[in-house]
Amino acid sequence: MVRRSAFEIGGTAIPAGTSATVDLPVSHLSDHTPVSMSVKVFHGKTDGPTIFVSAGIHGDEVIGVEIVRRLLRTANLRSVRGTLIVIPIVNAFGFMNHSRYLPDRRDLNRCFPGTPGGSLASRLAHLFLTEIVARCDLGIDLHSAAVHRTNLPQIRISPDNPVTADLAQVFGAPVILQSPLRDGSLRGAAKAMGKDILLFEAGEGLRFDEYSVRVGVAGILRILRYKGMIGGRGIAAAKGAPQTCTSSKWLRAPAGGLLRTYRADGDVVEAGAVLAAVSDPFGREEQEITAPFDGIIVGRAVMPVVNEGDAVFHLARVANVARAETTMDDVTAQMADDPLFDEDEII
Repeated sequence: MVRRSAFEIGGTAIPAGTSATVDLPVSHLSDHTPVSMSVKVFHGKTDGPTIFVSAGIHGDEVIGVEIVRRLLRTANLRSVRGTLIVIPIVNAFGFMNHSRYLPDRRDLNRCFPGTPGGSLASRLAHLFLTEIVARCDLGIDLHSAAVHRTNLPQIRISPDNPVTADLAQVFGAPVILQSPLRDGSLRGAAKAMGKDILLFEAGEGLRFDEYSVRVGVAGILRILRYKGMIGGRGIAAAKGAPQTCTSSKWLRAPAGGLLRTYRADGDVVEAGAVLAAVSDPFGREEQEITAPFDGIIVGRAVMPVVNEGDAVFHLARVANVARAETTMDDVTAQMADDPLFDEDEII
């Protein structure tokens, strides 16, 4: 049998059947401290797909980093077919500063494809696209909501891509939300290269959320198993089909004041349901926020102080309220009982 060639990245050759951590130089801090993007490569003995898993494109989105940490500790990765590239923290600058952005205040996920001679964000985007995305057949990119917001675990896909639509079903997050590609985004730049990316959104910036972490780890393992890269031991298929939503809307505060929320992320609501109330500090006026259509709350603000026009609830439209409720119950129960998370080494 012909042995696979070594996998080369960043000037390092990784022999088949081995794994290695490679530091890709990014830049230097103002005091000349070097900053790199560290990647873990599992290069299997046998042929298979090349897939990347990335987190921390936004430096304050730490849930993805925890998902990656637990993924790397699973026994399933001890024997990989194909090549798996894992990047725990893409934006090290933002991660160290607890910030969504880079030092130049640019959003990395609006700077793709980037250029080698542009701004710091543009250079990092170019490095990630050329060293990681260009080498892969598929990517799974992990995100959370911004600070003071939280997201229900969800996979976002473009409306016209049947490949990612099928993979989203395999992943098994409670919600699949169709979301158009945005200029400057990693998904958009990857699509221009003929590469597909699953975007996972879950939880809140600078916070851990055990449910979201479990959904993320289980979903990635399902994808790797489905693509034939790992064995299926201990990996349960998703219980029931995710709730696919073709549209969504942010509901905004009708006035400034104190926000009292009556519904949480993951709640399925009918049109006309009261979701929250905004009151002035003197208690003289109160305005309710109601659901304009049947939907599931896939994101919400967690700060109780709002200004008029602030985004408060992200409501995704559902066609069948009863089915959506069943989906949420199934996923919640499965994550609570999944034996994968009973193992001490990944908790």
